[in-house]
Amino acid sequence: MKTYLRLLSFAKPIEKFAIPYILFTLLYVLFSSAVFTLLIPLLNTLFKNIDTDAAKAVVAVPKSHWDLVGWYDYYMDYFIRYHGEWGALQFVCTTIIVTIFLGNLFRYLSARTMENLRVHTLLNLRRSVFNNVMDLHMGYFNNERKGDIISKVASDVQVVQFSVTATLQVIFKEPVQLIVFLIMLFALSTKLTLFSLLVVPIAGFIISRIVKRLKAQAIAAQQTYGNMISYLDESLQGIKIIKAFNATTFIKDRFDNENRRYSKIMRSMAKRQQSASPVSEVLAVTMISFIVLYGGYLILNHQSGSLKGAQFISYIAIFSQIMRPAKAISDSFSNIHAGLAAGERVLNLIDEKPQIVDRPGAQTISTFDDKLEFRDVIFSYPGRVVLKGINLTIAKGKTVALVGPSGGGKSTMMDLIPRFIEPEGGEICIDGKNIQSVTMDSLRALMGTVNQESILFNDTIFNNIAFGKQDVTMEQVEAAARIANAHNFICEKEEGYQTNIGDRGSKLSGGQRQRICIARAVLNNPPIMLLDEATSALDTESEKLVQEALNNLMQNRTSLIIAHRLSTIQNADLIVVLDQGEIAEQGTHQELMAHNGVYRRLIDMQTFN
Repeated sequence: MKTYLRLLSFAKPIEKFAIPYILFTLLYVLFSSAVFTLLIPLLNTLFKNIDTDAAKAVVAVPKSHWDLVGWYDYYMDYFIRYHGEWGALQFVCTTIIVTIFLGNLFRYLSARTMENLRVHTLLNLRRSVFNNVMDLHMGYFNNERKGDIISKVASDVQVVQFSVTATLQVIFKEPVQLIVFLIMLFALSTKLTLFSLLVVPIAGFIISRIVKRLKAQAIAAQQTYGNMISYLDESLQGIKIIKAFNATTFIKDRFDNENRRYSKIMRSMAKRQQSASPVSEVLAVTMISFIVLYGGYLILNHQSGSLKGAQFISYIAIFSQIMRPAKAISDSFSNIHAGLAAGERVLNLIDEKPQIVDRPGAQTISTFDDKLEFRDVIFSYPGRVVLKGINLTIAKGKTVALVGPSGGGKSTMMDLIPRFIEPEGGEICIDGKNIQSVTMDSLRALMGTVNQESILFNDTIFNNIAFGKQDVTMEQVEAAARIANAHNFICEKEEGYQTNIGDRGSKLSGGQRQRICIARAVLNNPPIMLLDEATSALDTESEKLVQEALNNLMQNRTSLIIAHRLSTIQNADLIVVLDQGEIAEQGTHQELMAHNGVYRRLIDMQTFN
């Protein structure tokens, strides 16, 4: 119930939908139920089974305008007296048609209201899930399968909104119908209704046994589906490697095994879900048969009291309808089990708290005027210390290259600056302000990032360069592309800046992708540049073009570069050598070569990683 109520909170403001839904549903139940009471005068009229004594008495005009039964009896009496049985039959049939029309009109309106609630709930739930995923720290995505996250955002949310809103219908509409039908049944025959209710718990017990294991199966199905999506995502990303290593058969078998497991679970769930309806129908027919036997016995033996033939037929018709809401309630248990299982997974993702958030009272920072400092910075992963008391000052306008063996802490050190991760000790300051005391948005607005991997989106070249910015002009984008040495190859494309670059920029070469990324950083015009060896994936010709663009970009900016190539390192104002999480040495290229330490050894061995 706790999970269900939390999921229901995403339907707020629920009263906007609940009030009209309740009103339309009550009117639907009223008119749809009234049809069955009209069977009695219809049958009496058809078979001329009108009480002669009652026919002599004139039905008085009802005292209240809301006495619907009284008014119906009054007009029925009127038509029989003045228009005969044929006129009365016309009156009854017309009333039935009008009643059915009104009932179905309000049924449609209630269904439309519920559909609006369903869409509204889906909107809020999916928005909350996606927003929280975007706010999560980078470490979360290193530990989770992307396919599992996609499954929760896409598939699980869909299951939740259908099951939750469908349950709302069952909670209100079906019980109201049950109550109305029961009142009508008791009004016709108390003895017969009490007898019929004896067999209802038996039917409920049988149905509950069928759906008992559905929740566990639903959880297993969702997990398996998430694995399949993960395998699909990994296979599409690594298709070139898969083919190069002749691993196609292995990948096919891995996906097929998970697919078979998912299919097996779904068949088992379907077997239980689909068996509920036939079992319910068999039970309903069996119950009606027993009621016909018992009711017929009472009538034949003159023990039925005031229950006449027409009333008995109407009673059977009403009782056959009472099984419909009862069945809907029993069937909803299977849906709610699946919905709650999916809901728990979705809520767990929503409850996943970002480890890196703006602190209360965080201030906005808009300029970088002096220096960037690392003060006794410590960082570690489980079981391994990565950075051990880093102290470093980077003056404004200087270019600093980070070099060292693989695993020395270069990428970790760079990721600390935009607060992708947080230090365990020490602090990082910009112009003397601890970066944890300023808002992340304003901090990251001071920085441009170009990674070794070109991160592009399936969109046009223009939109990739202008990514994250509003009201960017073509002139601004072209100027950024010229600085990044990208304008010429863009103009050679058939659609120029409106060319779609495909998934992850697959329609461009590696050098072209990297120059688009650099143009994006140029357009951002940040005072601090973070470069993770932006030229390492390029051929010699492209590297020359990109390096020239980077040199232009880094002029009058503070740049921190993870450098792998000697040509990049030699031009740096300061070279920082990281080894086993510590600054082993720092200085210019000439100073470090003369020092004959770790840097000199790395140069001789060409082992920059």
